Amino acid sequence: MPVNLQDNFREVVPALKPKEAVDEANRCLFCYDAPCVKACPTGIDIPSFIKKITTDNLLGSALTILDANPMGASCARVCPTSELCEGACVLNGPAASQAIQIGLLQRHATDWAIQNTPPNTALFQPDSPNGKKVAVVGAGPAGLAAARELARKGCSVTVYEAKPRAGGLNTYGIVSFRLPHDVVAWEVEQIEALGVRFQFETRVGEDITAEQLLDAYDAVILAAGMGNVPPLGIPGEELSGVLDAVQFIEDTKANLYTHDFRGKKVTVIGAGNTAIDAATCSTRLGADNVKILYRRTSAEMTAYEFEYDFAKQDGVEFRWLVAPTQMAGDNGKVTGIQLQRMELGEPDERGRRRPQAVPDSEFTLECDFVIKAIGQTRHTGLIDAFELEHERGIPTVESGTYRTSRANVFAVGDFIFKAGKTDAMVVTAVQQGKCAAAAVFQQLIVGTTQS
Repeated sequence: MPVNLQDNFREVVPALKPKEAVDEANRCLFCYDAPCVKACPTGIDIPSFIKKITTDNLLGSALTILDANPMGASCARVCPTSELCEGACVLNGPAASQAIQIGLLQRHATDWAIQNTPPNTALFQPDSPNGKKVAVVGAGPAGLAAARELARKGCSVTVYEAKPRAGGLNTYGIVSFRLPHDVVAWEVEQIEALGVRFQFETRVGEDITAEQLLDAYDAVILAAGMGNVPPLGIPGEELSGVLDAVQFIEDTKANLYTHDFRGKKVTVIGAGNTAIDAATCSTRLGADNVKILYRRTSAEMTAYEFEYDFAKQDGVEFRWLVAPTQMAGDNGKVTGIQLQRMELGEPDERGRRRPQAVPDSEFTLECDFVIKAIGQTRHTGLIDAFELEHERGIPTVESGTYRTSRANVFAVGDFIFKAGKTDAMVVTAVQQGKCAAAAVFQQLIVGTTQS
């Protein structure tokens, strides 16, 4: 029987009450040259949307947010605001009071829009049809943002998505207690209301070829994200109880998870945001002890600081400078993980010190489940299908436009993710989708008009 997650997976951060929102909004200085706007990848006019909250113009506030960021309701919950807008707030720091709670105010306004917009009613209206057709491959934040922008400009847009629902990472990969389903569903509904069509459970390269898309559409935007977690390449990885973090989180969001974690010991390998989500999901499934194992230290982990703090508050333990070498098992089920202690050596090409094994330092931890969260595989088949130039599975794109090496093909989001915290943010993917849409429009419409 599926585990009932309803109570344990409710949204953990409470919304502001109406008076709290107005009081917080009135703290804003409404800076003329607002640093918070510059720190927002999508360039939301933050002073403007906050000012509208002070006058109870919540529709106007939401429109200001969503005009710049079609995933504004999701980003209000998942953006690392302490590193972006709130981190840049002039009230932030020991000499001031406290940064304006921009994320919660953004959530307040967009929640109002979600609750008060009639079903299937678009808050924005598209321009007259311009006769151009664009295909978007992937219905995650980047693809949805591109589709929304192009639809508003009058293009006919079809989104091809391998899964049964739109939303990508927001729908399948971010835990429910941080981003509820209904928030993402509303954002997708807004895009559908603009006339964007979705072809679900359709894999480009299998169900439809790249050449068919190129023949049928004036441009193609690739926003397919990334795949599942790659293998560790160690003995015992095939044992039952060794799980893929991406699939694990997706199962919890669909309430289809069938493993019994109650009273069990769980180890998570990796220290990115997916690892944190897998660990905190495990605690909510009733695990008695959850450990995150990482071969470097907290200084090198890619998880956001607020995610790290949240995991510690949830009782998750962290073991630094350890790497798995083998799984132990009994009757086909994992019972433990053998680890080797590590130390940091010289920096690699990204500036992070390389971990290296400490001789004769192996030890074993008992566990009932091992969750792998060491990154994700690349969609190299899609790259090959479109015959794109790439570097180690990452398509080569033109800065600013996200145009690939092939005419009329653009690529955005996690599909072109390289490294670093900022590149992996939902809000960054949204902005890339917007930029690619602008480049497509410039190439197909403006360029044609000028010629």
